[in-house]
Amino acid sequence: MPPQTGCVTRFAPSPTGLLHMGHAYAALFAARFATGAGARFLLRIEDIDTGRCRPEFETAIFEDLAWLGLSWVQPVRRQSMHFADYRAALDRLSGQGLLYPCFCTRADIQREVAAAAAAPHGPDGALYPGTCRQRGEAERAARIAAGAPYALRLNMALACTAAGPLRWQDARHGEQPAAAEQFGDLVLARKDTPASYHLACTLDDALQGVTLVTRGEDLFAATHVHRLLQALLGLPAPHYHHHKLLLDATGRKFSKRDQAPTLKALRESGKTAADLRALIGL
Repeated sequence: MPPQTGCVTRFAPSPTGLLHMGHAYAALFAARFATGAGARFLLRIEDIDTGRCRPEFETAIFEDLAWLGLSWVQPVRRQSMHFADYRAALDRLSGQGLLYPCFCTRADIQREVAAAAAAPHGPDGALYPGTCRQRGEAERAARIAAGAPYALRLNMALACTAAGPLRWQDARHGEQPAAAEQFGDLVLARKDTPASYHLACTLDDALQGVTLVTRGEDLFAATHVHRLLQALLGLPAPHYHHHKLLLDATGRKFSKRDQAPTLKALRESGKTAADLRALIGL
């Protein structure tokens, strides 16, 4: 898919560490499509996980992107400032009867999955067995009134039925039939995280007017869920371009967890932005 004019694209990092070469590839890839009349390149700070995000990492993001020669539309959207938006979306889904409280701990779920003869699996591993989906309203209300912690799960079967057949468009792979059911009953909110990545990302892209979502192919499957949420919430469906992943010498994708070389370290070693662009092919 060659660069098109008028696209609204975005780069949406989480300030949980310093940016590395994989981030640089994603940011530059998105920015190259924001050309021509009406085009915009947006920056979104995905800091909804307030326990792991740090202001110093957000500052470093701005410094790294400026070093790369990128500029973006102001103001920058920070997820931590828009919890009310996510709450409203959850309320809308709840009003459609598509959410239910789940009181299971991760340990509870692991025990149930281990006890199952052949637990079904999806892109993220074993699917939630549906324990709390079967609880009656009276039991749910009593547990909540007693202060039991819970997450909000999407009743995937009901949601897919309500939305009907859906499709989405990817630049590399063409038109795709949405198949969100492969994820099972996803968590859309927890007590310590007011919205999941799936919900916050989908809503943010719509509210920011993003017309082309560019991101790594490791998030290809997640787009099935995002297309479903768009339909349920009455949001527009952007186009997608899931690009290749930048891999290290061992064939693994660059990641913060594996302590990939950071842009700051490369800069301090004497590398220029032009050097980096040549290295990653952008």
